[in-house]
Amino acid sequence: MLRVGSGEPVLLFHGVMGSERMWQDVAPLLGSDYEVIAPTALGHSGGPPPLEGPVGNRDVVDAAERQMDELSLGRAHLVGNSMGGWMALELARRGRAFSVCAMSPAGVWPSIGTASRPGPNRLRQGQRMGRLTRPALPVLYRSRGVRQFALRNAAANGARVSREQTLQLTDDMLGCSIAEDILATDEHFAPLDPGPCPITIAWCELDRIFPEGEFGARARERLPGARYVVLRNVGHVPMLDDPKLVAAVIRESLAAATPAPAPTDGAVRAAGGGSLELPAEPGGAATSGPSA
Repeated sequence: MLRVGSGEPVLLFHGVMGSERMWQDVAPLLGSDYEVIAPTALGHSGGPPPLEGPVGNRDVVDAAERQMDELSLGRAHLVGNSMGGWMALELARRGRAFSVCAMSPAGVWPSIGTASRPGPNRLRQGQRMGRLTRPALPVLYRSRGVRQFALRNAAANGARVSREQTLQLTDDMLGCSIAEDILATDEHFAPLDPGPCPITIAWCELDRIFPEGEFGARARERLPGARYVVLRNVGHVPMLDDPKLVAAVIRESLAAATPAPAPTDGAVRAAGGGSLELPAEPGGAATSGPSA
């Protein structure tokens, strides 16, 4: 379990076949103001083992709730990506969240069947390729082009990820014992309206697993009260492409959960809420403002 900082608790949940290490570049950017905790999920590399199978998303959420109990956290600010975003939303449904920031959350596929979900097949192919090539990867991952190809489903710019981190991501993927159970689940995220707390849905613009045009629209239908933003120029796991942008949108979500101070004389308030652009590195990413 990754744990840094002090202050209000912020839990970071990773996606399927990942681990707490997916947040290693984001957690320090939040730790100056918050207690940041990134656990590894049930059945994932370094996480608690499942007692029996098959394992569904509900079981993963149950295990995360037990981890919160073990940490003596009745509620916390919950942040998640992909499966982790779904986990955060379901924990909020159970009353365990002060706020939620879900980045390209899983579960918002059609409620019947799995035929329209090509993303899981891409992840299965990646896992098979990782198993076949693992002995050669310490050499192959010296190439930026190979890292770009290997991380194509997770990152828009996989070449920026180091050789060592790419190896760790591969080993985490191979160490997930419940991958097929989760990828094949017929569970889905049910509508949550009204939301039990402030919710930000941040969709990754270049997401190859859950394309924003289809899945983002469905997320807005099932979470009509949520604030919705698009994370520019990042893939499905935005922490790999732009940790600073991810930390910025998390901070913005946390600020939305904090009552604003009364305006002082001369303060200007934007009518209708307006839209917000987060600052980006030169040539980097930015979020769009709320679209609804």
